[in-house]
Amino acid sequence: MPDSPRRSPVEHGFPHLETVRSAITALYRRLSADGVRRFATSLAPVDAAFADVDDLHLGAQRVARAMVHHYRLPDARVIVAFRSMEHAGSVELAAGPEYFVELNDRFRTHRRDIGAALSHEVAHVLLHRLGLEFPGTRDNEILTDTVAAYLGAGWLLLDAFREDAASSQKLGYLTPEEFGYVLAERAQVFGEDPSPWFTSPQAYTAYTEGRARALRDAARPPLTAAGWAGRRRYALDRRTGSGGPGGSYAFETAADGLRVAFPCPVCHQRNRVPVRGRVRVRCALCRAVLDCTT
Repeated sequence: MPDSPRRSPVEHGFPHLETVRSAITALYRRLSADGVRRFATSLAPVDAAFADVDDLHLGAQRVARAMVHHYRLPDARVIVAFRSMEHAGSVELAAGPEYFVELNDRFRTHRRDIGAALSHEVAHVLLHRLGLEFPGTRDNEILTDTVAAYLGAGWLLLDAFREDAASSQKLGYLTPEEFGYVLAERAQVFGEDPSPWFTSPQAYTAYTEGRARALRDAARPPLTAAGWAGRRRYALDRRTGSGGPGGSYAFETAADGLRVAFPCPVCHQRNRVPVRGRVRVRCALCRAVLDCTT
């Protein structure tokens, strides 16, 4: 996992959003809707708490065990070591029975962020056991960040984001706003608001920006929640057969008439629906019920 050091500026915005959406789709395909719902409760802040008076190695192993249990991995001893390295951490992806995690030496004195680093590294173990990966290091790390956040442990990665005029810190490949987006997508599914857990004001700001983007996803045509301007644009595109902005929807001619293809706002898998007015659609992947005006 990359570690954004104090000398580097933090990237903002949504440059990896399409990969993030693909990661959420891949997670639902691998775990199923019922499998994802097993993670309806996030890791509690107390399970990742790390006081300065705690023993470094015993405390790190305690938090790592909490991560193993949260991700529903087979119960095994977690060995956490610290050494000088370029990145924030690494993990040995072996079959077990023990998990070996190495963290950057700087976490010896930045203990409040050990839980954040471990949420990413142990997510690597989960994905390895699931056989779920993306090609290329960059996309695979984005997948890991996304899965960690969507399954309820990665809120710690966003909380590790701190920035002021003199310094900055961020863990993970996602931007702060992208972490906020994934957490907001999770919140819409499980009705869970992570914002009270943030100790970083910058993390809260990033979450609100990501949440605004997620809410826009849930209010795009042909979803009935789309606003007046979106509905008007959709009606025009339907008459001309044009696609929606940014590929948000596309019209296709089928044997039974015109269809519209659009991504599910929950799992982002594309659904194809006949154009016939007001309909309710159940997404075949995540089973979300979508109210549409096609």
